[in-house]
Amino acid sequence: MRQTNSRFSSFNYPDRYIRHSNFTARIDANVSPVLDSHFRVVPGLGSSTGTSLESINFPGYFLKHNASNKIVLEAYTDTATYKGDATFLSSPGWADSSKVSLQSYSQPGYYIRHYDYVLQLDAINASSSATVKGDATFGRSDF
Repeated sequence: MRQTNSRFSSFNYPDRYIRHSNFTARIDANVSPVLDSHFRVVPGLGSSTGTSLESINFPGYFLKHNASNKIVLEAYTDTATYKGDATFLSSPGWADSSKVSLQSYSQPGYYIRHYDYVLQLDAINASSSATVKGDATFGRSDF
């Protein structure tokens, strides 16, 4: 997979983008600086079947889930745990198949979603509510 630079918009808040702020991942409108919402999409650190999202303005920092299942921006460490926690499997979006949902490689069945505008991992499946499915669906713009 080639590396691309991307920005991800929320399905149910289309003017809000995934971004990092104080090393916490969240969705916000009018992101400033805009580079906080730009990520280099690279082959998965834990598995080439997935992808990892590297900050453009903090090279060497990747989005990953922490022990509390919050999505954070953290400096790369060469451990199997870090690599797995920073790898996500892209699939058709839960709320809109033309968009994407990002499943945790290290916790199958858990997807990135926003809750109170902060990103976290939650278990999502076919019986999840429409709101939860929308919270776990993102538009991807490559540039």
